[in-house]
Amino acid sequence: MADSSFDIVSKIDPMEAKNAVDQAQKEIAQRYDFKGVGAEVDWSGSEKLLLKASSEERAKAVLDVVESKFIKRGISLKSLDTGKPYASGKEFRIEIALKNGISSDDAKKVAKIIREEGPKSVKAQIQGDELRVTSKSRDDLQATMALLKGKDLEVALQFVNLR
Repeated sequence: MADSSFDIVSKIDPMEAKNAVDQAQKEIAQRYDFKGVGAEVDWSGSEKLLLKASSEERAKAVLDVVESKFIKRGISLKSLDTGKPYASGKEFRIEIALKNGISSDDAKKVAKIIREEGPKSVKAQIQGDELRVTSKSRDDLQATMALLKGKDLEVALQFVNLR
């Protein structure tokens, strides 16, 4: 019998991210407490967001709105790399980068967890920005998924291509 496998990835659905940003922009345009403070969310490119407001507190409030919309769309906040508020002229800005792919350091940490705590028949192999996990037993693969879901890692993981 052939080995069963699945891939561990960390990806953001670009349409869900765009929808979350659109919803945040609508809410910011409609809310009374954001009137006249220059609050806005700019979607620059596919992996960067720029939040702007007239004060640091308003910028943080805009960040809260954006984060809540990402959560509602099913995107983990671990996928957002949020910067500190900084002054730029008369406004405060916060930059957010969207993380796609698992960095090599994070992939090594996940592979180490699988090697040390997972079932003995399970093997993890780093392939670019994802991990391939193989085993003869599907039950062992499911136990590995449960193990990783229970861990508090710095990266949001999705499990795909189970075969």
